[in-house]
Amino acid sequence: MSGHEPPFLGEVADGVAWATFNRPQALNAYSEPMRELILPFLRHAEDDPAVRCVVLRGAGGNFMAGGDVKSFTEHMAKSPLQRQMTFEALCHSMNAIIYQLRRMPKPVVASVEGACAGLGFSFVLASDLALAADNASFTLAYSKIGTTPDGGASFFLPRTLGLKRAMEVALLSERMDAATAERLGILNRVVPTAELQAQTRDYAHRLARGATQAYGRTKALLSSAFGQALEAQLQSEAINFGACARTDDMVEGVAAFVQKRKPEFRNK
Repeated sequence: MSGHEPPFLGEVADGVAWATFNRPQALNAYSEPMRELILPFLRHAEDDPAVRCVVLRGAGGNFMAGGDVKSFTEHMAKSPLQRQMTFEALCHSMNAIIYQLRRMPKPVVASVEGACAGLGFSFVLASDLALAADNASFTLAYSKIGTTPDGGASFFLPRTLGLKRAMEVALLSERMDAATAERLGILNRVVPTAELQAQTRDYAHRLARGATQAYGRTKALLSSAFGQALEAQLQSEAINFGACARTDDMVEGVAAFVQKRKPEFRNK
């Protein structure tokens, strides 16, 4: 890769928005210029009715090896207060991406190979579904540089693993392989490395052909479930079911079920 290539690549094809972290020389470590490209692309993906699924992936055989820690060194000579203000601002800037992924009413899939650490791990946790190659490795890593998790990891990790296991992953920052991540519920499935791209495309295209509005509402329901009382969740289910009943896709889905054929959803 030449030094002139952008640190992030976005492409939309066949209903799928492909979001590619593109700093392979740095294991796709997150940088501020990367953010300036990611956020507009994700906002466009949310607004574009032709986009029905988003895939996060990394270039060059790795997903993302966290933040660009080497760039942190330029701030270490600052006063403690200046360092605090600098890194709080950097976190707030990056948090907009995590929030965009979670609020987006479309499925977000992480496709992981190679190194996945720090913020890369946070991106996987923030995704709705995650596939990984069998060569993938995961570590939260933050404690290794004397800091706390960011990118929503402290929110998603205990919800995924339970509190005790989340504490172990966050405090010890041990490296885990893909099979362990799948067993813990961080991944949906692990595939041979050579098959990851093909499996990801199959997965993404299957989602892109689905009932997108129902997917989006299901995502919102499941995401809100941990903070809702049962009565409130039941009310939300009724409201969302009713909203789905207004769509052409539900009419098609019911007709296809009765006629014993595959539905052809059109996100309408």
